[in-house]
Amino acid sequence: MIQTIVHVNEQGRIVIPAQFRQQLGLVPGSKLVARIDAGRLVLEKPEDVLKRLRATFNSPDSLVEELIKERRIEATNE
Repeated sequence: MIQTIVHVNEQGRIVIPAQFRQQLGLVPGSKLVARIDAGRLVLEKPEDVLKRLRATFNSPDSLVEELIKERRIEATNE
């Protein structure tokens, strides 16, 4: 893992170190999604966010199927 300290300037901006930009393939004009997660600032490429969301919602365990199964069990017990 590569780690460094960055500074926040008066306008609230930080500079992503060149080594990080190169490793991530970031070029001028690249977009990142910023979010706060458990007190951490996380920056992700939009395509990586989409991959993560697709993996979450395309899981083999369908939430709808799970809900229907629960409702059928409840109906049987009534």
